Amino acid sequence: MTRLNQIVAVEKGVKSRSFQELTDAHHALQKAGLLSGISRTYRPKDEEGEQLPPESTKVQVKGEETIARTAEILTRLFDVTATKDWANCTAKADVVVDGETLLTGVPVSYLLFLEKQLVDVLTFVRKLPVLDAAESWVYDASADCWATDPVQTVRTKKIPRNHVKAEATEKHPAQVEVYYEDVVVGYWKTVKFSGALPAKRVNELVERVEKLQQAVKFAREEANNTDVVDEKTGKKVFDYLFA
Repeated sequence: MTRLNQIVAVEKGVKSRSFQELTDAHHALQKAGLLSGISRTYRPKDEEGEQLPPESTKVQVKGEETIARTAEILTRLFDVTATKDWANCTAKADVVVDGETLLTGVPVSYLLFLEKQLVDVLTFVRKLPVLDAAESWVYDASADCWATDPVQTVRTKKIPRNHVKAEATEKHPAQVEVYYEDVVVGYWKTVKFSGALPAKRVNELVERVEKLQQAVKFAREEANNTDVVDEKTGKKVFDYLFA
């Protein structure tokens, strides 16, 4: 008994061969020289005249033969595709993750859709922003995001000071040098907020997606193991088309 995975395996090759042979037949029919033939014999005007050999060119491509061969080639493609599509209507499998059935009786076409979509979902999850590991984060319910513990820093201001290098005398004024001193004038309390995610959470999501990907692949393999009935649609189609 033929199985669906066997049909899927040969379908690509049948499609490729059919396309190539159909293209070759189409090109051959466009070459007038291949469709044409000729037969010529020469008879001199009198017995003493020059004798020339006969000339002939055979017809290399015949329209009806090409039609019949094309129909034969495409019949195989039509039958293989029909067998696959008919089988896909009945081929189903459950998606099971960690022993729990997530989806029941999923058709092959939807399993293929899931496989493709989960590739994009995995890319999305892997690029989720992660909280800076250099900070300590706690969830702040009031801000509805992650926050660090408050950190206090000082604010300073440069205050000018006078330094008397030499006292004033009767003949000279005092020699004073101005310098600036950093003086604490206040305090900053800083809390950082972030909408990013903990690395643990991102890793959990990646693991979930990868588990589901594996489960979908297993389900597809199981569905593709379904027995199929060989459909014979091609002959009916081409018997009508090229009758």
